[in-house]
This record gives sequence, C-alpha cells and structure tokens, in this order.
Amino acid sequence: MIEIATDKVVHILFLAREGDVGAGELTAFINALNDDEKAHLTAIAWVGRGAFDPEDYAAAVETAFSEATTPTATYLSGMPHLAENLESGLDLLGVDVTQAEQDFL
Repeated sequence: MIEIATDKVVHILFLAREGDVGAGELTAFINALNDDEKAHLTAIAWVGRGAFDPEDYAAAVETAFSEATTPTATYLSGMPHLAENLESGLDLLGVDVTQAEQDFL
C-alpha cells in the first residue's frame, strides 16, 4: 500500500517538470516529507523506471529505507526523468492521478 498522498506525488511531479525553475521548491517540498513518505516516493520512482516490478513494491519501499544514505531530495532531484518515472510508477501501481492533476492545475 502506498503511504504518500497522491496529491503530494503529483505536486512533486509538476515541480520536477519545471526543471531548474522549480528545483528549490522541489527540494524544500521533499525535505518536508516524513521518512515513510520519502521511502514511498522513492519506491514509486523506482517502479516507474523499471528497477522494481509493481508486485515488488513492498520490497522497493524496504530497499528505500535500508539504502537511504543520501538525502532523498538530493537523490531524486538528480534522477534523470524523475517526473516521467513518478508518473509511470503511479500508473503501473494502478493509481489514477487524473483528479489530483486537475486539482493541482
């Protein structure tokens, strides 16, 4: 089960799409998440880029906790295609973000 609100992931997704323009806000937003949310956010990105299969999501979360040696904001903001990975991860995990995206806009 995903333990980060969809609207938070969508917010991060939109900030990541802004590139350098949204970098400071992206870092601040991720830093404000709790440790559970950070691990789940990382796991969603990993599923989206194919590092984990959707059925291995729990293992991805555990790995995110156990291998968190770099601040999450630093790690994720340095991930190529972060927005696409998050979007794909949510889709693969069966999370519909249509309403959250409309609310964000």
